[in-house]
Amino acid sequence: MDVVSLSRWQFGITTVYHFWMVPLTIGLGLTVAYFQTRWYRSGDEAYLRLTKFFGKLFLINFAMGVVTGIVQEFQFGMNWANYSRFVGDVFGAPLAMEALVAFFLESTFLGLWIFGWERLSPRLHLATIWAAAIGATMSAYFIVAANSWMQHPVGAVYNAETGRAEMTDIWAVLTNSTTLAAYPHVIAGALLVAAVFVGGISAWLLMRDRPLPAADRTAMHKAVRTSIYLTFAMGIAVAISGDYQAKLMFEQQPMKMAAAEALCDTEQPAGLSVFAVGDVSAECDVRTIVIPNLLSFMATGSFDGKVEGVKDINAQYREQFGPGDYRPNLVITYWAFRAMIGFGAIASLGAVVAWWKTRKGKDLPTDKRWLRIGSIAIIATPFLANSFGWIFTEMGRQPWVVAPNPDGIPELRLMTADASSPAVSPGMVWTTLIGFTLLYGSLMVVELFLLKRYVQAGPEAVMPHAPPPEPGGDDDTDGSERPDRDEEADVLAFAY
Repeated sequence: MDVVSLSRWQFGITTVYHFWMVPLTIGLGLTVAYFQTRWYRSGDEAYLRLTKFFGKLFLINFAMGVVTGIVQEFQFGMNWANYSRFVGDVFGAPLAMEALVAFFLESTFLGLWIFGWERLSPRLHLATIWAAAIGATMSAYFIVAANSWMQHPVGAVYNAETGRAEMTDIWAVLTNSTTLAAYPHVIAGALLVAAVFVGGISAWLLMRDRPLPAADRTAMHKAVRTSIYLTFAMGIAVAISGDYQAKLMFEQQPMKMAAAEALCDTEQPAGLSVFAVGDVSAECDVRTIVIPNLLSFMATGSFDGKVEGVKDINAQYREQFGPGDYRPNLVITYWAFRAMIGFGAIASLGAVVAWWKTRKGKDLPTDKRWLRIGSIAIIATPFLANSFGWIFTEMGRQPWVVAPNPDGIPELRLMTADASSPAVSPGMVWTTLIGFTLLYGSLMVVELFLLKRYVQAGPEAVMPHAPPPEPGGDDDTDGSERPDRDEEADVLAFAY
C-alpha cells in the first residue's frame, strides 16, 4: 500500500481504539456525578457505594483514554503534514481550546475529586466531580467543532499565495451548523454508552452465583433502574438528533447520504433497505427488504423527496472539481450505517428486557445463564454503535479530508490523497502502524484486566462496609466523618 493508504489505516486504528474510551469517559463522568449528587442530597448510602464503585471504573478508563489520545496529536504533523499546513490556522484553535480549557479543567478537578474525600467538604467535593464531568463534555465540544469544520468549512478564507486556509471568524467555527447538530448526538451517544455499561455490570453482579451483601444489592438495584431510564431517554435523544443530523448532512454532503444507502441512481421517492445481498459497490439492484419512502424522509423530511444517486453526484463533482472518482467506499458506508443503527437498537432492546425482568420490584433471576452472559455482552453494543457511526461519518466524506462547502468558498477543500506527508516512506508508516497496533492491543488487555478485576470484586472492594459519612451540606473540612482514603485511586492518579 502507498503512504496515504497506510497513514489512513494507522489513523483509523488508533482513532477507533481511542474513541472506545471517549464516550465512556464523558458519559460515566456525568453518571458518577449524578450518583454523588443523589448521595449528597439524600444521605442514602447506596448512592455513595455507586459513586465509589463506578468512580473507580471511570478513573481506569480516563487514564487509558489520556494515554491513547496523545498519539492522535503527533499523527497530524508526522503523517499528515500537508493537511496540517492547510488547516493549521483553523484547526489549531479548537484543539488549543480543548487542551488549555477543557482538558485542564477536567484533569485538575478530577485530581481534586480523587484526593479530596478526606480533605474537602462534601459540598465542595461534589463540585469537583461536576467540574471534571463538565470539562469532559467541553472537550467533546471543541473536538466536534474541529471535526465539523472538516465536514463543512466555515469562518475562513483561502489564501492563494500560501495555499492555506486562514480563519477569519472563530465564532463561526465554533457555532458551525454541523457542530450544533453533531454535538447533541455525540453526548447522547456517550450517555447511552455509560447507561448500558452501568446497567450491564450491575445486572451481572446481581445475577452471579456469589451473592452480594445486602447494602450492595440495594445499590446495584438502584443502578439498574437508573440505567433503564437513562437508556430509554438517550435512545430517544440519539434518534431525534440523528434524524436532524441526517437532514443537514443531505444538504451539506449529498454524496454521503447516497453512500449510506449505496443508492447508485437518483430516486424519488427513495426507500431504505434493511440489508443487501451482493456487492453494493459494483451493482445497484442488490438492496433487500426496502422500506418505501424512508430514505426520502430521512434526507428531506418529506416521504416524496428526491435523493440523488452516487452516479449523478459523481458526475456533478467531475464537472465542478475535474476528472476523478469522488465516490466513497460504498461497502463500508452502507454497512457501517446499518451497524450504527443496529447496535444502537440492540442496546435499547437490552433496557426493555431489564425493565421487564425488574418490573414491580422483582429481582433479576440468578438461574438464567443466558441473561448473565447477555448483561455483559450487551455492554459492547453502544460502543460499537458509536464506533461505526464515526466510521460512517469519516469514510462517507472521502475522498475529501476537508469536504467542499456547497455554499462556501470553493477553494476551501482538500483531498485525502493530497494531505499526507511527502517525506514519509511506506516503511516508516508500516513500522509505526505495527508498533501502535501492538501497543494499543497491550493497553486493551491491561484495561480489560483492570475493569474485570474491580467489577468482580464489587463495591465492597472500594468501599468496605462501614457507617457512611454524613453528607448534608456540612462545610466543615476536618475530615473526621468522611470515608477512608482510597489508596488504590491515589496510586492510579499518581501514575497518571
